[in-house]
Amino acid sequence: MNMILYEAWQLYKADKQIQGYSSQTLKAYKIQSALFIKHLGNVEIEEITTETIKLYLGEVASDLKVSSLCHRIRFIKSLFRWAQEEKYITFNPSTAINEPKLESKIPKFLTVEEIELLREACLSPFEKALFEFMYSTGCRIGEIVNLDRSLSTSPSNPL
Repeated sequence: MNMILYEAWQLYKADKQIQGYSSQTLKAYKIQSALFIKHLGNVEIEEITTETIKLYLGEVASDLKVSSLCHRIRFIKSLFRWAQEEKYITFNPSTAINEPKLESKIPKFLTVEEIELLREACLSPFEKALFEFMYSTGCRIGEIVNLDRSLSTSPSNPL
């Protein structure tokens, strides 16, 4: 079955929407697909080779952080894996593509003095409770915002 790259992207996106991928993930994939199509042209997906993909990644690698390059590679591998599973291509040219090693970052942490300064900076009991909750659990702000607060600890609902 002959399919151009843009058509493959449209079907891939629809499949991922059905699978429940987040809008943020789909937005990132859309950007990756647009860059890929812009570079290669709207060629038939079956014509794309491992060498074509490597040349593309080699050209963009110097302009990207390692994490961004890895994201681009993961998108390409996912697209071609999907195309092969759906029988749009017989050979997956991305299987020989490997992600570069990510440099490991040493986590940053606060000193005891910095923790005490933050405790002292809390103005209300709510701020103090929130700070202690974050400090003791390691939750991020985004995780706390998304907590389900409908579970209350009232006498009728002990937890």
